[in-house]
Amino acid sequence: MKQYLYIFLCSFLLMQCKSENAIFKKSKVPVEMKAKEPKLPAADLDYIMGKFDPAKHEDFVVIPRKYADREGLYLRKRALKSFVKMHGAAAERGITMEIKSATRNFDYQKRIWDRKYTGTTILSDGTNVAADIKETKDKCLKILEYSSMPSTSRHHWGTDIDINSFSNSYFESGEGKKLYTWMLTHAADYGWCQPYTPHGPDRPHGYFEEKWHWSYMPLSQMLTRQSEAEFKDEMIKGFLGSEAATEIGVVEKYVLGIDKRCM
Repeated sequence: MKQYLYIFLCSFLLMQCKSENAIFKKSKVPVEMKAKEPKLPAADLDYIMGKFDPAKHEDFVVIPRKYADREGLYLRKRALKSFVKMHGAAAERGITMEIKSATRNFDYQKRIWDRKYTGTTILSDGTNVAADIKETKDKCLKILEYSSMPSTSRHHWGTDIDINSFSNSYFESGEGKKLYTWMLTHAADYGWCQPYTPHGPDRPHGYFEEKWHWSYMPLSQMLTRQSEAEFKDEMIKGFLGSEAATEIGVVEKYVLGIDKRCM
């Protein structure tokens, strides 16, 4: 009798084990138990300041013409992958999204800055910086309303894009408003945020509002923290008016002067 009871118990326990194994095989591993993505390595300061060629950098890729308004724009691979998903989701809602600017290295940003500083490019409000403004600091502050000093732009990082228009008014009506409203609701689902929101108590400094500028947080947050820890105003040089950077406090007020949700 004891022998039969022993055999019965062993058979019962074996069946339970098989049943539990089957359940575990069918069950999905909870998200919190999945292996975490390894931390990204810190970037060197030349990268932070855009002193490299994205065409020769292994983490960058050309943006397909389908997603940009011209050929030859670059973005970090991970950022582009996320943008493609976001672009597709927006398209399903009848929303058009097009990248107008992406990675701009130091030399690219220097050309933009120096043209504005010399008056070759007139600012959007009609200001000729060279003719209308006398002091170096004031010239720089005027350009800094919307344009970054070379070596301080988030566009150096390959994490930030400008979409559809460089005018806030475009995003206040019609198709532009439809896009902006959708982005405010859904962009964060894909890792994107708007760094330059209106000035206020939580963002008293930095560039004026840019509804077109969006940043891929899984990469840009790390680079922002590294800039806060290692980047100094004294490193900002090599272009017209760069001597004003320390007096203005460009790193604190502009590089770090972003919406807290993007930090």
